[in-house]
Amino acid sequence: MSLTKSEMQHLIVTEVTRYAERAHTRGVPKIGDVDAAVRAVENQVAGYGALQPLLDDPEIEEIWINSPDRMFVAKNGTAERVDVVLSENEIQRIIERMLWQAGRRLDTSMPFVDASLPDGSRLHVVIPDISHRHWAVNIRKFSRTIRSLTDLVQRDALTRPAAEFLRMCVLAGLNVIVSGSTQAGKTTLLNALLSAGRRGERIVTVEETRELDIDADDLVSLQCRAPNLEGAGEVSLRRLISEALRMRPNRLVVGEVRGAESLDMLIALNSGLAGACSVHANSAREALRKLCALPLLAGGNVDGTFVAQTVTTCVDVVVHCEIDRSGQRRVREIATVIADATSPDVELIFAIENDALSPTGMVPSQLAKFERAGFDPVRVLDRATW
Repeated sequence: MSLTKSEMQHLIVTEVTRYAERAHTRGVPKIGDVDAAVRAVENQVAGYGALQPLLDDPEIEEIWINSPDRMFVAKNGTAERVDVVLSENEIQRIIERMLWQAGRRLDTSMPFVDASLPDGSRLHVVIPDISHRHWAVNIRKFSRTIRSLTDLVQRDALTRPAAEFLRMCVLAGLNVIVSGSTQAGKTTLLNALLSAGRRGERIVTVEETRELDIDADDLVSLQCRAPNLEGAGEVSLRRLISEALRMRPNRLVVGEVRGAESLDMLIALNSGLAGACSVHANSAREALRKLCALPLLAGGNVDGTFVAQTVTTCVDVVVHCEIDRSGQRRVREIATVIADATSPDVELIFAIENDALSPTGMVPSQLAKFERAGFDPVRVLDRATW
């Protein structure tokens, strides 16, 4: 018989209270904090043991375990060691529960795994025969407090004029590439951007491991599938992009491009479909160059000139974000792609100057002032597909 969450909580409270009362009658010191004991039992029975308080802490962005007595967390972009010790058996039990809930497996034939937890956190695990001596565990949590471009403005990650420009780009159906380093906030920014879209549009997302949590009514989320024990049943990003195009999307979103799937995405976007994706890069210009190089990994007779022309044609805006040494995440560059160049290049619209995001050194309060700053927004917005 399976119990609901509320039924299990009631049972735990009843049994812990009863145990505390019985222990006290036998001369055992009474439990000082029954609530704390109840939470500890709940974490063991229905949660992830000693990891659960760290997962519940809204300030913690990432958790990683290097060994049973070396656990670290990231807060506001900076790392610190925590005083939590787990045995190898405890770590293994927690990982097994997480993988069971995610429907994934981990063994000598599959020594590492990427999976999504029920709360949307991303789990990455490497077993000891690949990771020296101990399990290597990373759990990346995602912000539930940043849901819109306005939230980014309030956190000083973006200025209001820049946020308004990006909102107009999304509403116009332009294709947007989000770039940045690991933990720079690419997924959070992509969520905020796409949540600014039209309410009636149909969005289909394609990801290797589900991370996007877009605030949209008409949303279909597709996720890759690893092969089974016989090596069959794999569903790749390239296959999912092909299937997504049959789902009548208004906007196709690829969570992150790392390889040959970028070619399929570019061809899809070049057909007039609105889209977005993220890519690891050090600047907006480097993101564009990487987007030109990745399709060549598809092999075959992929022509570099054709790829460059496709990128120039279908990519409209590149938004580059960063995380500085203090842990502050912010948008560093917003650029448009130069469409008449022989090879793809970018022209900066916004860039960090004096620690503030402003167009060519100015801080306009209205979109019209972009023109006076030397940038004509019509050059970007006129590329709209809608």
